[in-house]
Amino acid sequence: MSEDKFDQLRDWLDLELEETLDDLLEAEFSAPMMSKEVRQIYKEHHPQGLEGRIYYPNLIRLQAEMIKLQDWVVAENRKVLIICEGRDSAGKGGVIKRITQRLDPRVARVVALQKPSEREMSQWYFQRYVPHLPAGGEMVLFDRSWYNRAGVERVMGFASDDEVEQFFQDVTEFERMLVRSGIILLKYWFSITDEEQQLRFMMRIHDPMKQWKLSPMDLESRIRWEQYTKAKEEMFERTNIPEAPWYIVEGNDKKRERLNCMEHILSQIPYREIPHEKVTLPERVFDPDYERRTLPDNLYVPKIY
Repeated sequence: MSEDKFDQLRDWLDLELEETLDDLLEAEFSAPMMSKEVRQIYKEHHPQGLEGRIYYPNLIRLQAEMIKLQDWVVAENRKVLIICEGRDSAGKGGVIKRITQRLDPRVARVVALQKPSEREMSQWYFQRYVPHLPAGGEMVLFDRSWYNRAGVERVMGFASDDEVEQFFQDVTEFERMLVRSGIILLKYWFSITDEEQQLRFMMRIHDPMKQWKLSPMDLESRIRWEQYTKAKEEMFERTNIPEAPWYIVEGNDKKRERLNCMEHILSQIPYREIPHEKVTLPERVFDPDYERRTLPDNLYVPKIY
């Protein structure tokens, strides 16, 4: 390789690395409006946080493996369903964001349903979730799922005791049906301590860019911490089946939570690297008689930056 070619390649790699780091920093820049005092409190509560020099290289490595998993899902026409559950502020969204950050959104979809409509409330409980299940060649991540009935609906009184009991009787067979249909089903519970949730709620209160995450339901969940704990324990006891077991991800350290969950997903699916044909860029066709038109200025976005 000539020296000029080598310099061009090095410049290109530098630009690619810079863009990658920009993407990572933007995703990780989670508390831009926190006061100095709140930042200090957070650091004091996380003295053993995972260092960036360990976190970032492993995040990039795992995201590269996720792309290989995605290619395998498409090539083998597989169906993958990942359920993400946990307490409010437990880090579900952050994990999902890192999993899907570099994936094709036409293959990897995130489902986060709103509260059910009146019509949906009159349907079979699982009916509103069925249209979102993966087809062949798809990965679907549920940011909360039908387990709402075993958690928030039960604790907040949105479901009767009979409805909750019916759910427990139905859900295991429903999940066995999904697995028998060829869906690879993984269920994750993201776990944080009482103290960590309180700290994260306080951070949201003092951060204008995160206050939208705090709903009245979130605040009520603080009051009912023990009720949620009891509901979670019964949920594990009654729905942890061999065909679809629960996996608990400790989430007090967000960076470790993300990496550990991604490592585990990759370890549970027997994917392989799919060989790709070498891509060659075709030559552009030029029409010597074509003259490009000049477009009016008002079609352009103003160049503020």
